[in-house]
Amino acid sequence: MTNYKSAETVLSDWLEWLTHERRSSPRTVEAYQHDMSLAFAFLREHLGGDLTLSHINTLSLADLRAWLAFETKRSEKPTRRASNADGRARSRARRLSALRSFFKYLSLRHGVTNPNASLLATPRRKKRLPRPLGQEQALTATTAIADDAPTHQAALRDQALFTLLYGTGLRIGEALSLNINDIGRTGADTIMVRGKGGKERLVPLLPAVQTALEKWRSAHPSPSPDAPLFCGIRGGRLNPGVAQRSMREWRKAEGLPDSATPHALRHSFATHLLEGGADLRAIQELMGHASLSTTQAYTLADEKHLLDVWRKAHPRANSN
Repeated sequence: MTNYKSAETVLSDWLEWLTHERRSSPRTVEAYQHDMSLAFAFLREHLGGDLTLSHINTLSLADLRAWLAFETKRSEKPTRRASNADGRARSRARRLSALRSFFKYLSLRHGVTNPNASLLATPRRKKRLPRPLGQEQALTATTAIADDAPTHQAALRDQALFTLLYGTGLRIGEALSLNINDIGRTGADTIMVRGKGGKERLVPLLPAVQTALEKWRSAHPSPSPDAPLFCGIRGGRLNPGVAQRSMREWRKAEGLPDSATPHALRHSFATHLLEGGADLRAIQELMGHASLSTTQAYTLADEKHLLDVWRKAHPRANSN
């Protein structure tokens, strides 16, 4: 059946579906919109005209391979931003992931059953290992970043935020999406967090985290329980860039690498739990990982833990 509905119209519908039904993060939706806009631009030129659902339904594997080859060639052009082969492969893999997700949506909602996107080979990427802070660095970050805040109120907010990140392993987006009434809703020592895909998980709060949050709440400028827990100077939800900038300034002063970001506190949380003997399954639940293989990356990054496991488990470990 011929379908002359434009690809751009369906793209807009797909982005709305990702946002409201799949509850994808704004960052993911923005990236996928960018990726598919690039793909559509190539396909319009490749096919020599406007792009409709009928055209998408008849795209051959050769057409899609031509697009992927174009992306490969385009990524290798010199740009102002330095890149490497693995970084370029990751970008192409994300664009392919966007294309596959779009095709799945077309199959689900528009009867487009073109299987060729699923037949494309994913660019090979190196597995990135987590790069956590040391225990002393992570503990210092929770207070030292607040010491550089411009006001006392901002200092209380920053200490609460970074203590929460290291003490619970939350993603920065998860922490900044919290409202005041989320604290204590499930008990004084726990918090319900909405993670990727809208999945909720119960996360325990250590006494140090509770104390930092209580101090910040006593200075919070809004009386409304529905207000953002972490807010900016105008009362709106704190922009992630503000937190990232605060940590960037601290790491520069400390001479730390660029990997010392708010997300590194999440890595630090998991790594330090593992070093303390925590069970991988428990860490998986706390982190909100859908797959245990994601959590297992922390064991690969922790050579000492691997050596301890080998010594305890291998029958010849203590042999002369």
